[in-house]
Amino acid sequence: MAKAGKKYLAASKLIEPRNYTLEEAIPLVQKIKFAKFDETVEVHMRLGVDPKHADQMVRGTVVLPNGLGKSKKVLVIASGDKIREALEAGADYAGGEEMVNKIQSENWMDFDSVIATPDMMRSVGRLGKLLGPRGLMPNPKTGTVTTEVAKAVQEVKAGKVEFRVDKTGVIHAPVGKVSFSPEKLIQNANTLIGAVIRAKPAAAKGKYVKSVTLCSTMGPGVPVDVTKYNTRVS
Repeated sequence: MAKAGKKYLAASKLIEPRNYTLEEAIPLVQKIKFAKFDETVEVHMRLGVDPKHADQMVRGTVVLPNGLGKSKKVLVIASGDKIREALEAGADYAGGEEMVNKIQSENWMDFDSVIATPDMMRSVGRLGKLLGPRGLMPNPKTGTVTTEVAKAVQEVKAGKVEFRVDKTGVIHAPVGKVSFSPEKLIQNANTLIGAVIRAKPAAAKGKYVKSVTLCSTMGPGVPVDVTKYNTRVS
């Protein structure tokens, strides 16, 4: 850990004490990364909302134009022809009650996203304690409870990202890999930030975007100037 600490401190010294534009911040995040693996680039947005109030909850989904750099493993829980439809669309696993039982009995979790048809939600509901804490529970608001399983699978595979404000008012979301070109990361980050801005609740008062920080998985955060984002929401 001490070795990583030294690298982290060295990387931190390359960040000036100011707010960067997104176009400046992303190349800097790529420059100061120090891990040997292809780190994920993350956006952290602190919002002026109180998520304890249901009318100030911020959540949604967005398909990033350049994907996330790795294909998510998708499980579809459906019945009848929808199982075949899901597999033809590229789902890694698809089935009905047997998939619910497999997760319950074996604690099987070899997937990154779960899509379910409405008729299966009674069974899927039994998985709440297992899927909920991992953010994997299907939800109509995020398009993961649907009869259009092929479309839902294709969107997840194309780089659909779910975002949800945590209890401290912060959204954490991936926007790609450090190996991406700066242009692709900037485009993805702008798409995500734009989606969060469009999801502003009517009940949110005052400054909506309080801060935006960019970082790689292991690297220090680079602060982004939020002035233009707040002019977009006002």
